[in-house]
Amino acid sequence: MIVYYVLVIATCCERIVELAVTKRNAAWSFARGGVETGRGHYPPMVVLHTGLLAGCLLEPVLAHRGFEPATGVPMLVLAAGSQGLRWWCIRTLGPRWNTRVIVVPGLPLVDSGPYRWLRHPNYVAVVVEGFALPLAGSAWVTAAVFTVLNAALLTVRLRCEVRALAPVRTGSG
Repeated sequence: MIVYYVLVIATCCERIVELAVTKRNAAWSFARGGVETGRGHYPPMVVLHTGLLAGCLLEPVLAHRGFEPATGVPMLVLAAGSQGLRWWCIRTLGPRWNTRVIVVPGLPLVDSGPYRWLRHPNYVAVVVEGFALPLAGSAWVTAAVFTVLNAALLTVRLRCEVRALAPVRTGSG
């Protein structure tokens, strides 16, 4: 279980780094006329993702569950892979990456890196991490609750992002 807890703590630290990147990139976007949409779903998203990490740390202890190698090892690999995909997205988008929905008018859509194959690869990383990280530590309830709530949140988020990017996709922005 030590490897699992190290991964969860590392993920917590990674989230702090993400927030710093978000703040820097938001300033970059706003300086170029960026427009933010979807502010209403952002606080619930922060709470949900904080809850995921808290559940990953607490549920195995409170439920007295140990590491199950048959499930834990593949889930650790998937969780680590989701981090790799997330940072590939961040690197590919550069200063345009953000945890908030901010669109800079006049910039074309990115179609390199993982965006060559997927429209929303960062959300693939979020979905995979959302079930893999808790399952790696036998936090079954956390995995199930996060997955259901995240599906609802991603529905809202994707609609918001698609609307915000529609002018870019049609060339009218």
